[in-house]
This record gives sequence, structure tokens and C-alpha cells, in this order.
Amino acid sequence: MRYILQHIKNIVRTYDGSIPLTYFLKNFFKVNPKLGSRDRKILSDMAYSWYRCSKGFEYAVPFEEKLNAALYLCDTQSNHVLSFLPAEWQQTKALDIAQKIQLLSAKNISFNIEKLAAFKAELSEDITRSEWLHSMLQQPRLFIRVRDKDLVPMLLQEHNVPYLWINESCMSIANGSPVDKILVEDSYVVQDASSQATGNYFHPTAGEAWWDCCSGAGGKSLLLKDITGDIALTVSDKRETIIHNLLQRFQQYHHNTPDAHVFDLTNEEGLKDSMAGKEFDSIIADVPCTGSGTWARTPEQLYFFKQAAIDEIAKLQTTIAVNASKLLKPGGNFFYITCSVFKKENEMVVENIMQQTGMTLREQQLINGIGQKADSMFITVLKKK
Repeated sequence: MRYILQHIKNIVRTYDGSIPLTYFLKNFFKVNPKLGSRDRKILSDMAYSWYRCSKGFEYAVPFEEKLNAALYLCDTQSNHVLSFLPAEWQQTKALDIAQKIQLLSAKNISFNIEKLAAFKAELSEDITRSEWLHSMLQQPRLFIRVRDKDLVPMLLQEHNVPYLWINESCMSIANGSPVDKILVEDSYVVQDASSQATGNYFHPTAGEAWWDCCSGAGGKSLLLKDITGDIALTVSDKRETIIHNLLQRFQQYHHNTPDAHVFDLTNEEGLKDSMAGKEFDSIIADVPCTGSGTWARTPEQLYFFKQAAIDEIAKLQTTIAVNASKLLKPGGNFFYITCSVFKKENEMVVENIMQQTGMTLREQQLINGIGQKADSMFITVLKKK
């Protein structure tokens, strides 16, 4: 136990949030090869629990006591991790958060969930600050978009992997399930439930020209092509390696290669040079954002977040959307998407876009995934006059 505590103290002392926690832990384990698989699992659970809720405790609480309380509050079911807790805490691990907080308070360990986010950024409609903060204490589930609705459930059943249908094509599975070793690679796509739900707004028609202007690795593009394959698709991103990954994924899922471009959408001249003469019936702008709707998966981002970043990101989002909208045909649809819950990145950016472009609002929703242990996404559909 002391051996493990020494390592988790070292992790907390040296990690500064400059890279994702998962990458930091992989590097940490490489330089500490004596840590076995069980040790790595324990340390990973401890690290994620620490960054989920340690800020909610009083500063004066000793490290080990604070760590145990974090493990108690967070949704970890590992027997190895639970063995670190006092016997009474192990026996009451199934209590809800409010009851756990009361039990800790009786032990003179005060926990204030508001301290997890010291800033007061206003949230979008359809999500409350309380439910958002409480969601940080549990890891969202794994979701897949099922492309072969007969094969996937059959294989999962054969390997005794429990699953839950969210809708006719979305399935929820426990984290850590070895789906990559069980399922045929083109029979499913790993994609969060709320991300999949954005596809309900697309409604592509055969023969239309679509542009995914901040494509990333192509999650929305693949979803779009699976809805209606017979569209002319263009994708772009400023990262060449990301576009390379996207093209590989299109081969994996047997879709025709899209027209792909690498450029920075904030550069109007670069946009004109790369996309000269192009116009689109619909544009998907899944813009860079704080990712606050996904922080339950990456709690270190909340832990190290500075509120000033929101204003800078909102400016970037507006610039990207306004520049991209210039290639939209009259009467076309513009899909503004973020994985943020902050109003400054969502409704307020949309207001700025409409003021600068003259586009009008058709639909708008914060897709709150907390109830099904999923991420939260924001989508607005704008129409060009």
C-alpha cells in the first residue's frame, strides 16, 4: 500500500495538465516498469478520482485522507481500489452522492461540489450547473454506433458482454469492454450517444454537396455517409495527420474517399485558395471548443481549466463559422456543433454568427447526455437566406 501511495503522490506532484492524463500515465508507467497491470489499474483509478473531486475538499485535509474520500465518492468498482478504503466506506460504496457526502461530513471531511469549478460561466439551456458538476464524479459509458444490427449483438452475447440499446443504432456498453477484440471492425463505430444524436438533424438528400469543415477524424462525416451514402462530401481540417486518419477510416468502413483538404479556416486567403469555386448545400462546423460537455471523461481538463480561455475560444469559433458560411449556397443549412455546455460558446456564438452572416435560426438544442452517462453536445441549425 505504501508503494502505491508513493507513486500516486509522485503522479499528482508532477502532472501539470499540459498533455492528456491518459498519455501522462502511459509515459509514467513506461519509466516505472516494475508496476504490474494491477498496480497500473489502481494508480489510474486513483489519478482520475483525484482530478475528479480533490478540489472539493478543504486544503488542510491530509493527502491520504483526501485520496480515500475521492475514491469513495467516485464511481469506481475495482475491488483492488476499494481495498484501500476503511471498512465502513467499502460497505457503503453503493450509497448515492448526497449520502456519501453526509457520511464524510460526519467524519469531519467536508466536500463542496461547487469548488470543482471555481468559475461561474453560464451554462446553456437544458442543463443545470448542479447536474453538470455531479456528472464529473463518474466516468461516462462506452457507446457504439451499430452498423450491423444482427452481428454485433450476437457477438457480444457470445462473449458475455452486457449491452443496452439506446435506440435502433446506438448501444451502451461498460467501459473497458474489449469490443475491438470481439467485434468485426466495420460492424460498429465507437461514438458517444450525444454525438450520434446530432445526426438526427442532418437529413441529407442524394446528390447534395456537403462540407465537414472541422472534420477531425471524421466521426460526423462517417455518420453522414452512413445515413445517405450518395452525397458529394468534402472534408477539411488544419491537421494533416488527422485528415490521414480520416481517409483510413473511410477505407475501413467501405465509403468512397471524400474530397479532402488541409488548411486553417481562420485564414481567409488559404480558404479561398483551397476551395475556389466550391459551394455547398450544407456545412457541418463541429468547431474547436473547451470540451466541457466531455470533461467527465477527461476530468483533468476541468481541474486545470482557466475561465479566460472561454472568450478566446468563442472568438475562434465565430471566425471559423463566419468564414465557412461564405461557401454555403442560398437556402442551405449550416450546422454549428460543439461539445461544450457553456453559453458563451453556444448560444452567444450563434447570435454573433447570425448578426455577421444574416443566417436565420431553424433549430437549436443542448443534447444533455448525463442521464444515460453520455457526453453533452450543442447543435444549432442555421439557414442561409
